[in-house]
Amino acid sequence: MSRTDPPAPAATKQAARGERLLSGIPVSPGIAIGELHAASEPALDLPTARFATGSAEAELSRLDEAVGRSRKQLEKLRARLSVLPEDSQHEIAPLIDAYTQMLSGSRLLRQARRRISEQKLSAESAVHEEAEALAAAVLAQPADDAPSRQRRADEIREIGRRLLRNLAAAPFRSFVNIPQGAILVAENLRPSDAALIDPARIAGIVTEEGGTDGHTAIMLRALAVPAVLGVPGLLAAAKAGTMAILDGETGRLILSPKAPALAEARRAVTAFARERQRLARFRRLPAETTDFEPVELQGNLELLAELPLIAQSGASGIGLFRTEFLFMNRETLPDEAAQTDAYRTVIEAMDGDTVTIRVLDWGGEKDIEALTARGLVPDTLDHNPALGMRGLRMLLRQPDLFETQLAAILRASRFGPVRVLLPMVTTVGEVRAAREIYDRVAKRLRRRGEKLPEQLPDLGIMIETPGAALAADALALEADFFAIGTNDLCMYTLAVDRAATEVASLYDPLHPAVLRLIQFATEAALRMRMPVSVCGEMAANPKLTPLLLGLGIRNFSMNATAVPRVKQAVRRVMEQSDPERIQEMVAGFSGK
Repeated sequence: MSRTDPPAPAATKQAARGERLLSGIPVSPGIAIGELHAASEPALDLPTARFATGSAEAELSRLDEAVGRSRKQLEKLRARLSVLPEDSQHEIAPLIDAYTQMLSGSRLLRQARRRISEQKLSAESAVHEEAEALAAAVLAQPADDAPSRQRRADEIREIGRRLLRNLAAAPFRSFVNIPQGAILVAENLRPSDAALIDPARIAGIVTEEGGTDGHTAIMLRALAVPAVLGVPGLLAAAKAGTMAILDGETGRLILSPKAPALAEARRAVTAFARERQRLARFRRLPAETTDFEPVELQGNLELLAELPLIAQSGASGIGLFRTEFLFMNRETLPDEAAQTDAYRTVIEAMDGDTVTIRVLDWGGEKDIEALTARGLVPDTLDHNPALGMRGLRMLLRQPDLFETQLAAILRASRFGPVRVLLPMVTTVGEVRAAREIYDRVAKRLRRRGEKLPEQLPDLGIMIETPGAALAADALALEADFFAIGTNDLCMYTLAVDRAATEVASLYDPLHPAVLRLIQFATEAALRMRMPVSVCGEMAANPKLTPLLLGLGIRNFSMNATAVPRVKQAVRRVMEQSDPERIQEMVAGFSGK
């Protein structure tokens, strides 16, 4: 199973001699052989009394003390980062920053204090109810980016959990007593827990909950610890001390393996090490087909923590830099200087490779408190945010917000090659209006003495709706490049929210309608000799690489971990016109 495939359904089977197989979601590749050991967190018993037994002032004081203790704990956690691998440090440090900001006057704390003062709730009840209400509101928003919503909800619940444990003086999870070479078993693993893991001691990690898109998954990949998450029934089946084999590539956990399974696993350990060495060599090899057709493979960046992973993957720059994280988990909007510093950090880290910066794509799944607080977006979301005021539509109605971000990008562009990407474009008029603002901001910066490149960074657009794809001929006359967002394009074309369980099976990027829209947009760009890329999940699936190359795509942007395998797929492809040979190649790539 590849990481881009849907997870295998949970399955168990009992062999005649006790060997048992569980399946979950593969998160971090590798094979681990060792005994299972649990590191459970002591249960937290919330007070049965929902209402405060003392004064509101006393409960507010207790909450303030818990906030203070939580901040000190996060600082201790930050101090421990120096013993972790560098990739892991880069992953957890921004998350600790986000947690710290949420302990500094966030909506969670303001509303919890209001519940204490107005409803006379206990501090525990106020924190618990407000954290759950905010997390539920984030998860309920009907938009396509389910992983982003889940991460945001997890962050809120993590701060709520930390406050509750400090209010109750309850201990946190500890890994001190886990023996060397053990496979860690847990119901769930939070990013702050993962920061306490020593990859030299723990052979693998398996949990009953969790998935591939959260902070914990990124952290475990950075630690390079084999990991499988989301294994139903795990805690009931996995007893401490049981020998097990964990396969982070397929998502399999074998309990009480017999000699043949152990022998196969040991061979797999050797094979995995060789495969890792082989893929590592691809970092230094060019991304080109067997007949020397060059292909550009770039990384998607959502968190600064992913920068080291992109650098190590062999990606030639960043094809999609999502900037929403700069605006989230804060009460005030980042000013021009703060944004400039953030963009400069990424641009300089890429050391001359192009960085494509997508301007703020606010939508229903991205709850940015600072926008609501300033009245820039409504408190009440659209009934269907995916079809409402999001992306470029919102920015054109808030030119000050738009101009500040464009100014920051332009100021940072002197430190390396940059492109600017406009999200949620549907009409030619939107692109013209955006370019007018873009040119106006550049003139203003030059008048005040800012050093900008003589030629401004290219201004491109996302093709992520059927309307944009069908209008690609006209849009190509206004834009400098296209980036095809296949995730949203598939959602809007098929009217399917892939996060909705009832219809998720209908979400099919290989639907003929989706492929025709990709082809239409690509051909429109190629006729104008204009760059065009794919930056959705299709780009990260090596099985689809020959198909996208056949459609004329020569630029792919994906999560960093997918780059080596996609590069391997690219280097196996050559131009073909023989139908029989094409069928053979497709069958070979699909594993048939």
